[in-house]
Parts: sequence; C-alpha cells; structure tokens
Amino acid sequence: MIDFIHGAVDIERTADGLLPHRLPAWARAQCPDASLAMAASQPSGVRLSFRTAATAIELDTLPTKRVYAGMAARPDGVYDLHINGTLVRQLSAPGGKTLNIDMAAGTATTKAGAAQTLRFDALPDGDKTIDIWLPHDETTELIDLRANAALTPLAATGKRRWLHHGSSISQGSNAASPSGIWPVVAAGMAGVDLVNIGLSGNALLDPFTARTLRDLPADLISIKIGINVVNTDLLRLRAFVPAVHGFLDTIRDGHPHTPLLLISPLYCPIHEDTPGPCLFDVNALSQGRLLFRAAGKPGDVRQGKLTLRIIRQQLQAIVEQRRTSDPHLHYLDGTRLYGAGDNARLPLPDELHPDAATHRLIGERFHQAAFLTGHWGV
Repeated sequence: MIDFIHGAVDIERTADGLLPHRLPAWARAQCPDASLAMAASQPSGVRLSFRTAATAIELDTLPTKRVYAGMAARPDGVYDLHINGTLVRQLSAPGGKTLNIDMAAGTATTKAGAAQTLRFDALPDGDKTIDIWLPHDETTELIDLRANAALTPLAATGKRRWLHHGSSISQGSNAASPSGIWPVVAAGMAGVDLVNIGLSGNALLDPFTARTLRDLPADLISIKIGINVVNTDLLRLRAFVPAVHGFLDTIRDGHPHTPLLLISPLYCPIHEDTPGPCLFDVNALSQGRLLFRAAGKPGDVRQGKLTLRIIRQQLQAIVEQRRTSDPHLHYLDGTRLYGAGDNARLPLPDELHPDAATHRLIGERFHQAAFLTGHWGV
C-alpha cells in the first residue's frame, strides 16, 4: 500500500499499520509540541492513488477522533473517492481511537480503539484512476487495502509538483471534506500534484519547516504566513522581518530558481488591527460553542506587536526588496482571496476559519490569481 500513498512527507510504520506524516521524523523531533504533532499526522492533501478495474474497494483504517470536553461531538472525518478526477463517493469511519481534550484544563488523553473498514462498491467497470483523499483533520493510520481487481501504482504523470505551506486554513479547518479544502480545489483546477504542508496553528516560520521545504522536490512553492504569528503572539516586528528573510533564504538554498509565492494573511476582523494572543472565548465554550477572540490591544503595536495589517505591509516590502536579486519570488495579498467584502457575505463561523463554501471560493480565486494571471510568474 505504501506505493499508493501520495502527498505524505514521511510514512511511519506503527504497530497497526502505516501513519502518514506531513513533516519528516527529524523535524518532528525538534519540536515536541502536541499541537504540531497532531497537525503533522493529520493527512491533509494525502491520498491513495492507483489504477484499477475494480468495482469494489475496501480500506481498513484506524482513525483518531478528537472529543472536546463540554462540546458537541465533532463530525467523523470524510474519505473522498475520486474516479478520473471526479468525486463520486464519500464515506466515514465512525470508530477508532479517541483523543479526549479538555481545553480549559489543558489536558489530553488517548483511548484505544478498533480499526474500521470502508467499502466503496458499485464502482463503474473499466480501467480508471482512483484517488481516495484521506480526512484532512483526523489522524489516520492505514491498515489494509483490498479490491476485486488488481491495483497498480500510478505511472509518472508529468504534472508539476506544487509544494504549499500555511496555517490551519491551508490544512482545511472548517472545510467539509478533504478534497474541498482550498489547496486541493486549486490544485485540481490547475492539474498539479499537491504536497500540502498546511499545519494548523503551526505556520510559525520554524527553521525545521523551512528545511523540509528546501529538501522536497517542487516545481512551484507557496508560503502563506501571518495569522499564526499573530494569534500565538510569538514574534515582535524586530524578529519577524529577519525570520521571514531566513525562512526564504533556507528554501532558496534548495530551490534557487523555483517560482516562489509569498501569500499574506486572509482578512480576519479580530486581528486586522488588534494583536494576539488569540484565545478561546470562555463564555462561548461554556455554551458548547467554539469562538476565538483577540486578547491583545491595538495600542500594543507601539511595543512591536504584530497585526495582520502590519504583516501584509512587511511581507510586501520584503518581496519588493528581494526581487531585485530574486525575480522568481512573487507576492499575493491574501485579502484578494478573502477580503472585508467577503467577510460581510461569508463570515468566519468561529471568527478565525472559513466555512466549506468559502474554501471553494478561496481555491478558485487562488487558481485564477496564481496559475492564470501571473502572480506566480507561470
């Protein structure tokens, strides 16, 4: 089955099966942070891809469900089956392991669970390309894959490889299914091979992430930076600008001439002019609702704290400065993908993440801006 896994950076052999990761083991070891480990093990953009004439396919999987204390149960992760690029079936695995999270107490415990079997049957006759997109926000161990006809790894397609890094929005937060997250939407429209290193809460200019991007093969690279830097209140302006330069320098060590697109943050009202940190709204949590709020104060910018508006200005200036010696570096204002007018029409349900319809809109706009109208230089 390992030959069928596409979009993963590392594949760990566990006691139960294969666990795709989106950061290599050496990078994960450099930051023993639970949120990073969880994000990297959630297979956003990862899919099983093969050729077959099968009309029935079974996948044994062991998902890890997240259960948040005091909140309604999360929906089960979705597996999207595409035939020749078209979505034809969606299934979920209701059981598996359980990760119980108490956000107020800051604790998390894991309960063992059993593997689940997904059966995709009544598929059309004839040879076809199958892609099974794994849940973008649910850690997924792959146990076995069976079919009523031979499964063959895909031959080289010649597609350009798009390497993308971003935050939870890039990973797919609040999207309805894995092939509906905006990077997958854009990749499908452009006909490129996506490797998605969108890491929920962890687009933080970490050196190990830059080295990962440096070392992976890529024909196109995009980096979406800003929202996590603000909502973690991790960096001040003095550190942010050199950190961006260093991140780009590292990528350029491995990809000196690859088209590289730096994307500034999407519009997010709570952080446009108010620094972080971003906290859970405790009153909303007590009512079983997940909402976020900015805990900083607008006046904190005098101390070098960052807002989304400041980050956009700085990223644009960095690109303009570097383009004098790096003509393959490009900039895209994130508010072109989702701006204030969009927020009035399609508000962020939790004040931070877009819904499923907005993911598709962002993907369509990115395809237009990056692939069709030259923001990527392609």
